[in-house]
Amino acid sequence: MAFLDNSGDIILDAVLTDTGRFRLAKGDGSFKIAKFALGDDEIDYTQYDKNNASGSAYYDLTIMQTPVLEAFTNNASSMISKLVTMSRNNLMYLPIIKLNEESPNNQTTGIVAGFGSNFFYVAVDQNTENEVANGTWTSGVISGQTLTQPVCVLLEQGLDTMEIPPNVALDVDLVEDQYILEMDNRFGKPAKKDGKISIASPSFIDDDNIASYYFSLAQTPGYVTNEWPTKVQGTETQNINAARIRGPRGTQFYFRIASSIDLATSTYLFEKLGGTTSLDFGGGGGAQTYYFIDSNVRVIGGTTGFTLDIPFRYIKLQPS
Repeated sequence: MAFLDNSGDIILDAVLTDTGRFRLAKGDGSFKIAKFALGDDEIDYTQYDKNNASGSAYYDLTIMQTPVLEAFTNNASSMISKLVTMSRNNLMYLPIIKLNEESPNNQTTGIVAGFGSNFFYVAVDQNTENEVANGTWTSGVISGQTLTQPVCVLLEQGLDTMEIPPNVALDVDLVEDQYILEMDNRFGKPAKKDGKISIASPSFIDDDNIASYYFSLAQTPGYVTNEWPTKVQGTETQNINAARIRGPRGTQFYFRIASSIDLATSTYLFEKLGGTTSLDFGGGGGAQTYYFIDSNVRVIGGTTGFTLDIPFRYIKLQPS
């Protein structure tokens, strides 16, 4: 990877991803570029200097001269911040996707900051679940094997501002009604939050074992909903407090992780890609040694392109 000098003429450096090159190499005439995306991952907008003494022509000079990354083919590492076109010019706030770190009804979601580690745990087999169940299931630990516990991930979409009341309807073109989830296919798959063993099937798995899943309000209601839950008491004020989005709201996206057979039945991937750590889940038996693998799940808004990376730690109880 290298940097391109952006101080002179505008440079267009386009390459196919590894997957695109694979499809092109088939030579069967099926390869066709139907869509493309633009991103600004390299740009630091804090460099915009509206107080530059040389005048308005120099406000964005530093940004315009910032070197940009040379195009590279690994799709898992590129286009994290995709650009989106809004035809309207009257928008004061843009919608975001935000992780809800506490349960609105004490049943549907876990706390992402379990044990101060800032990620969700996924217990990958029955032995690990049994050890964790002696403590608590409310500290960001997902039952990846049986999927019987209520802990799952909750993402909220809307305008995160206190300038507009949350009971104001979000404009239709700002509502995120579809989500793309990307994760390492070797570790697990997304599943519904309702306690039923309903595991999603990937739409595509690339050459880096990154699986892509597509969820929408119309086709996968078990994952995407526009019915925002209330707290146990059920008043409007408590509903406002339960949500992390402070302004007008669009949709919610729920999911949990079902661990893969490889993680549940073997320590190979743990030994190759992870390590061991000591954890105490409060079951009375003290700290235990666990294998672990750290990974991210990326959620992308299909309408707005907003991207959020969620850290997960897959854990497996080490035999004593």
